[in-house]
Amino acid sequence: MLNPLAWFDRGAPKIELRRFAGAASHQELLGAPICVAHLTDLHVGRVTPVPIQMAAVDLVNRQDPDLVVITGDFVCHSQEYLDALTEVIEAFDAPVIGVLGNHDHWSGASEVRRALRRGGAEVLDNANTIITLGHERLQLVGLDDAYTGHADIARAIKGLRRDVATLGLSHIAEEAERLWPQGVPLVLSGHTHAGQVTLARLNELALGRFVGHRYIHGLYGSREEPPPHGAVYVGAGIGAAVIPLRLGERARREVTLFELGYHPGAFDEHHNPQEALPGRPPSERTVQERQLAVARKQARRERRTKKG
Repeated sequence: MLNPLAWFDRGAPKIELRRFAGAASHQELLGAPICVAHLTDLHVGRVTPVPIQMAAVDLVNRQDPDLVVITGDFVCHSQEYLDALTEVIEAFDAPVIGVLGNHDHWSGASEVRRALRRGGAEVLDNANTIITLGHERLQLVGLDDAYTGHADIARAIKGLRRDVATLGLSHIAEEAERLWPQGVPLVLSGHTHAGQVTLARLNELALGRFVGHRYIHGLYGSREEPPPHGAVYVGAGIGAAVIPLRLGERARREVTLFELGYHPGAFDEHHNPQEALPGRPPSERTVQERQLAVARKQARRERRTKKG
């Protein structure tokens, strides 16, 4: 069946490759650099044709990173494309580690986790792990999705070591502010798709003033100051959840390379750190409504399963 939205994606997908250094503490703790490729919001599903995700995989593989990290929203609204998600994850040459996003919980977190693990990815659900890449060790801290109320900082940082280079993963960027004081100098995130339209800074107006996000797209904070300071990067994402239209240079689909072990300023980066917007945290009622939405969707899936 022809995807009615496919006309947005005619021709080769345009995916930006952006490159940044890690935090100063990474240089202090690593004997040799580690290259981490960051993707987010793959949204494997009806809105974003699978060739776009596979083009992103190909772009990543050509950079030969040591590790691939993906910060949530692997799927889009349903479980119909879980086999395709597994195929996308299997296609990466480097190890893959990820955290879930709100769409993953709406679609069925357990099923998404199984699809990811079938593809060889490790999923960090409010947990941390130390991996060895070459002769270097990297500690990763992964938060489950805060948008749907699944983030648990206390669990995520349990046993965290301060003597190992550390990188944080969170679908929601604002959670970085809670990770920085725990010794996590750099957090990678997603969720916003950069607003998808960055002309005349419309993304900051929509996602900042109206939605209440402090971090919309790109690099914020400091990679050089010690805790409780830190930096967060918000990726523009690969897929889309509603309309795949993207307008503006900052809105383009992107893969971002983080060269951990290089001091900030060691090479030209896409942009300098930006000031955070004022932001507005969600109300308790909003958080409860989001949690109820997950429960309702799960109950609906269970009813359909019983009828089938």
